[in-house]
Amino acid sequence: MQRLILAGFLSVCSVLAHADLIDTIKARGTLVAGVSADVPPFGQRNKNHTVSGYDVDFAAAIAKKLGVKLVVQDVDPAERIPSVKSGKVDVIVAAFTKTPEREREVACSIGYFVAAQKALNKKGKYPSPESLAKLRIAVSSGTTGEELSKKLYPKAQITAFSDISNAVRSLEQGGVDVVMDDEPTLAGALNIMTTKAQYEISSYSNAIEILSIAVKLNEKRLLNLVNETLLETEKTGEAELIFNRWFGPQSNTPFPRTFRIQG
Repeated sequence: MQRLILAGFLSVCSVLAHADLIDTIKARGTLVAGVSADVPPFGQRNKNHTVSGYDVDFAAAIAKKLGVKLVVQDVDPAERIPSVKSGKVDVIVAAFTKTPEREREVACSIGYFVAAQKALNKKGKYPSPESLAKLRIAVSSGTTGEELSKKLYPKAQITAFSDISNAVRSLEQGGVDVVMDDEPTLAGALNIMTTKAQYEISSYSNAIEILSIAVKLNEKRLLNLVNETLLETEKTGEAELIFNRWFGPQSNTPFPRTFRIQG
């Protein structure tokens, strides 16, 4: 009897040792995806209290691949890495830029969006990257825009806001001179500004960024599944449909698709 009990205990331990996040997600029946609900059109709040956007559509594709329902969890930009490391969310699909520093903390998928880091400011005021050197620059906390601005403009006064909407609000109120972020995020923010006719996105860029989906380190099966899903959406044309839904000519933030999802 003792041998049987011990064998059973060892069998359970073996299953637990080999269980990973995919098993947990399937047993639960839901994929919890962290998105940024205040970064349109990647993530935006709807009147019925749901969240939709480019990122949500890709999260839905991953959930479908897993055969589970999607649960969207709103996370602030600065909380993206902590939320996936702690297990609060299973994946981060939140306009998340892949960098070597971040890949030491989380595992990043292949890119599903390519964007330039640019500036939003009043028309005609700051025509070059050098003109920003000593300005008041607004960024979203925990973003690559914050990291890059501090690196490129050490003499500037850089203020980190909880999200892009607060940064843009400060710009309109005269609290800052410029908002730094990736171009599609700035385009989405500009579209809903009450004074958007007075503002422009810079023609120059400070960096080219690859947005990826993040999972906890060592979750290789889940990362592989995410990558497979992304490649399948490109192959079937779904990726282009999602892009056109949020960035196409008829959208609120028309933006050219100059990339393909590839391994």
